[in-house]
Formats: sequence, C-alpha cells, structure tokens
Amino acid sequence: MKLLFVSLGCDKNLVDSEEMLGLLTGNGFEIVDDETEAEAIVVNTCCFINDAKEESVNTILEMAEYKKTGSCKVLVVTGCMAQRYKNEIIEEVPEVDAVLGTTSYGDILKAIREAMEGKHFQEFKDIDYLPEKLGKRVLTTGGHFGYLKIAEGCDKHCTYCIIPKLRGKFRSVPMERLVTQAKEMAEEGVKELILVAQETTVYGTDIYGKKSLHILLKELCKIKGIRWIRVLYCYPEEIYDELIQTMKEEKKICHYLDLPIQHASDRILKRMGRRTTQAELVEIVNKLRREIPDIVLRTTLISGFPGETQEDHEELMGFVDEMEFDRLGVFTYSPEEDTPAATMPDQVAEEVKEARRDEIMELQQEISYDKGTDRIGQELLVMIEGKVADESAYIGRTYGDAPKVDGYIFVQTGELLMTGDFAKVRVTGALEYDLIGELADEYTE
Repeated sequence: MKLLFVSLGCDKNLVDSEEMLGLLTGNGFEIVDDETEAEAIVVNTCCFINDAKEESVNTILEMAEYKKTGSCKVLVVTGCMAQRYKNEIIEEVPEVDAVLGTTSYGDILKAIREAMEGKHFQEFKDIDYLPEKLGKRVLTTGGHFGYLKIAEGCDKHCTYCIIPKLRGKFRSVPMERLVTQAKEMAEEGVKELILVAQETTVYGTDIYGKKSLHILLKELCKIKGIRWIRVLYCYPEEIYDELIQTMKEEKKICHYLDLPIQHASDRILKRMGRRTTQAELVEIVNKLRREIPDIVLRTTLISGFPGETQEDHEELMGFVDEMEFDRLGVFTYSPEEDTPAATMPDQVAEEVKEARRDEIMELQQEISYDKGTDRIGQELLVMIEGKVADESAYIGRTYGDAPKVDGYIFVQTGELLMTGDFAKVRVTGALEYDLIGELADEYTE
C-alpha cells in the first residue's frame, strides 16, 4: 500500500512516527508525499497548546477529504490528540477508521489491516505502559542527525500542562535498549544524537534508583560515528554535579543545554507548580557558566500566565536582561482543559499576553545579536545542513544550535560540501539570530 504519514508536534512525537514508519515500511508499505496517491494516511497528532490542537484538527479534516476525492482507503489518527479526544474524533469525523493512544502506536499495522477489512479499530493501552521497540526506525531528519527518546511521560504536574494525563508517569527506557538504538542510528549515518524526553535530567531514577543521565552519556560517547551528542529539556532544579562533570570530560557532548524555566517571578513560578525560585535559577545558570565557560543555554518562557501582573512581567524582563540567555523562546499562555491553571482566576487577555511576549522577544533579539557579534573572529566547528540555492554558500549549525529551534551559520565558500559534513568556519558577521562565516583554511573533515 502507498502510505502518507503526517507527524505533528514535538521531536518526541517524531520519534514515535519514525518507529511506526519503520514497522510499516518493513511490512511492504511504500511512503509517498502526494495525498491523492496515498491508500493509507496516518496523522500523528499533538495537542500541547491550542495552536497545536487547531493544527491537528485541521490536518485530520483535510486528510479526511482524501477518503472522498483521492485514493485513500484508510485514515488513522494517533498521538496526543487521539489519546485526549478519542470519542470526539470517532463521533465527529466518520472518515477516521482507527484511533490509537500514545502508548499504542505499536498496533499501527494491525489497525490498518483491520480497517482494510472494514472494521473500526481503537487501541488505548495503559497510559503508563512503556512501548516496545518496533524494529528499525525510518529516520526522517535527513540522516545526519536523529533524536533518541530516553524516557516517556512526566511526574512534574505543572499546573498548565496536560502531558502527564496524555503520556503517563515518568518511565526511563532501559540503557541497553538506547545504546543499541544509537548504534543502529550511527550505522545509518547519524553523526549528531539529540537526547529528548519530557525531562531528560531525571533519567534512570525509576529503574536504577538514581539519576543516570551521565552514565548513559558516557556509554553513548563510546559509539563510533557519533560526533555530537546534544541534551534537550533539562529541568534546572535537576541539574547535578556528575552530569556537569561528564559534559566537561566527554568531547562529544555539545556544551549546550535546554533549560525550560517558564518564568522568573517567584509568585508566578509557585502558581505554575514549578520547583525553583528566581534565586535558584540564577544560581544554576551561574554555576553552569562557571563550570563550562563556553556553554550555550537555551530556555523557554510563558507570557500571560493567569495572575501575571505588569510587575511580574517587568521582573521577568529584568531577569532576561540580566541572565542573557543565548537562545530564548516565548509562548503565550494557552489554557488547557483539565489543568488547574485553566480554572485559575485573573486570566490575562490575549492581546496582553501577545504584547508581553513581543516585548520579551525584542529584548532577546538585542541580546542574541550582541552575542553573535561577540563571536566574530572565532573559529567554530560547523555541521553542514544544506546549500543556499543559487549561491556559493551553505547553511550550517554550530554546537550552540539545535535543529529546528535555533539559528544557523551561513558559510561562504566555493568548496563542495555535503549535508552532514563538518567544517571549521571563521565567523565574519552576525544577524539577529544567525551568523555568517567563511571556510577556515579550506578545512573540512
């Protein structure tokens, strides 16, 4: 059968999609990108915030049309929205033939086969079940980098977040399974391994009785072919000394951390159910910069959380100005059903949320530009991502840039470079979020 697969939402969802693609292509399915040709369509959904929910709904409805106008015989909906709104999807979109929950994506082949026989299929395993590895993943990231999901679920229960209800409690993937998967990825040409989970820093606490991310990292660093290892989604309060020490010692680990802090006002942090104070955040950031001077820190913030006053916003602005994060993104608060924050008093008007977000991002743009300017003259190792059309230039990423969320460096050169190559690049200029450079002494490897 010809298969069209639409993966929405985060990189963790993408890993599930790649697992399903591996199972399906291993059983004779052919991947196509033309909706009119597809005989089976799978939509792996997201519903973390309202925008993601809308995108998922619109995509399902759009794909449902191909049951009428295209070759589509089977439409399957999986992922977070399927877990959360299974009844609504079944009742309101009759074109959907199968619905799978977040822990049931291993049943994708069975779902399509049963749907082909005219049966409606639903599978919702225990939300705390840890799915088995399905076989060989189909990497959709271009082959030179890939995501390794090291855990499922979350135990934090922040007041704005629905994830624990959709993804279950925190459960680590056994280390040997992760090492095996990483070796397979390296054999397929992956050079950059990006570790993801709802929270990576508490990896191992449930199955090994202690934080074990540093141990996992040491094992992954032994894998031949892997050049960079990047760690995302580290809750700041869970950063620990052995992790910092391992980052310092192991050359393959990028000096880069993603610390989702969400806010800086102690009052708002408490309302969010976060486990840090502003003083503790300052202490953690300073410690990381002291121990690893060239570390690049990324964070995300929420503007307009219920009860946020102008004073809270100004306090957050002051914090951003003082901390000078290398990378920073801001979401406007999105009230999600079944979360405590959705029913809190003093909800902030949408235009106020957006104005505050824009104000923070304008400040961050200045910080980012200044930091980029400081890089001029430096020589950095760059992973090539592709060529700029009709120009003698390539797009690349430094150790300080995670794919899809951070900036790029544009490399001027007449040399022939390939996606996935590493090149030494001298920085010659800076834009708001990107760098400009030239090949240093024609050095590539």
